[in-house]
Amino acid sequence: MTMSSAVPVTNAIAIRPGEPLIGSVQVDGSKTAVLPLLAAAAAVGRPVHLGNVPQCQDVRTTLDLLQRCGFSAARSVTNPEEVVILPISSPGRPPELPDVATIRAPYYLVPALLASCGQACLPWPGGCPGGERGLHFRIYEAFGDRVLLGSSGYQVHRAESRTSEMELGLPFRSRGATVAAVLRAVIDCCPLALFQPNLSPEVTEILAFLRQAGWEVSADEDAVNLAPPYEGSNTPVIWEVPGDKVEAVALACAVAVEAFAWLGIAAYAGSDMVTVRANDTQLTGKPLRAIASSAPGGLDADFEPSLMAVALGTPGTHLFADTINPGWHGNLIPQLARLGAVIEHLSATHCRLVGPQRLVGARVKANDILSGSTLIIAGLAASGTTTVTGLAQLQRGHADLPSKLRQLGANITERVA
Repeated sequence: MTMSSAVPVTNAIAIRPGEPLIGSVQVDGSKTAVLPLLAAAAAVGRPVHLGNVPQCQDVRTTLDLLQRCGFSAARSVTNPEEVVILPISSPGRPPELPDVATIRAPYYLVPALLASCGQACLPWPGGCPGGERGLHFRIYEAFGDRVLLGSSGYQVHRAESRTSEMELGLPFRSRGATVAAVLRAVIDCCPLALFQPNLSPEVTEILAFLRQAGWEVSADEDAVNLAPPYEGSNTPVIWEVPGDKVEAVALACAVAVEAFAWLGIAAYAGSDMVTVRANDTQLTGKPLRAIASSAPGGLDADFEPSLMAVALGTPGTHLFADTINPGWHGNLIPQLARLGAVIEHLSATHCRLVGPQRLVGARVKANDILSGSTLIIAGLAASGTTTVTGLAQLQRGHADLPSKLRQLGANITERVA
């Protein structure tokens, strides 16, 4: 009897320091933007053609979930970066969606499920560990929906009558709650006035998408106002997913060890690209204060982890805070400590470090998407070999970030953990 040996599956990467990175790469479409856009495409009730859709795991999972909900949602055969979503033909029974917990934002699908099935039955969010989404349920209850919470998941049952008009005020500028309120108004085709909204790029992208679909939209720091289009139009909506800001920042930080002018890095932003010139850098030693905030003009929380890796090699005393996603510090800081980083916890959401620090290669694990890219950046600055495991988390948000870094000259190889 002949026994065949299994093909090893590479589930880790080895990173070694080398020559400065140089070159250019194309950033994928934004995973953070495309997930709510896919949900909006399912909720808007029109044929939708989305371009520049990234081929990461979370997108594949979401498309599969939409198909099981009764939507026609698939990538184009001729162009895998284009996704076509057609309106559901007739309401169906709520599908079983146990694997929805593998993605970070399944709650985006609730309005589409309410439109297609009349109810949404979902497990608690998975993916990157984080906080609860209780504010979302208050949104649905304001529309008259019935919410049932359990130990393993939750149910939302659509109100029997449609809402004619809605005014809502958010207690804080939640991105997810803003998207939930907007999409919930879309499936009822009702006017919405939402006060104290979150206007992050992902939210403004949805608002621009709805304008393309015929909605009247106005938005400022005080309120988002929506008015539905005239009934009867079924013209396809054609939309392009923007580039991924998280991947762009991770690549910029990897190239320059910091991509922001206040640290003395020569970085130039154009309409569709960022140019970083590390060789022109003269570090100022000015302390970095990376305080993630949902307030207008505040630092995007998705940027904070990459900046932390950069600050480890930058002179000064640097302060970091993220009250939006406090779980990310707990995922990342212990792994950076394996590389020799000394980071002082000031509270559950605040920390401080003094740079420059000398990092030494070690075995670390990506516990979420952002910690994965951050550990790669840190590994490029560490002496010796850094092995990053937990690549499934990284692949949820990036089709192949290590490959892009290799195109720039990084010494990154795949290996079996």
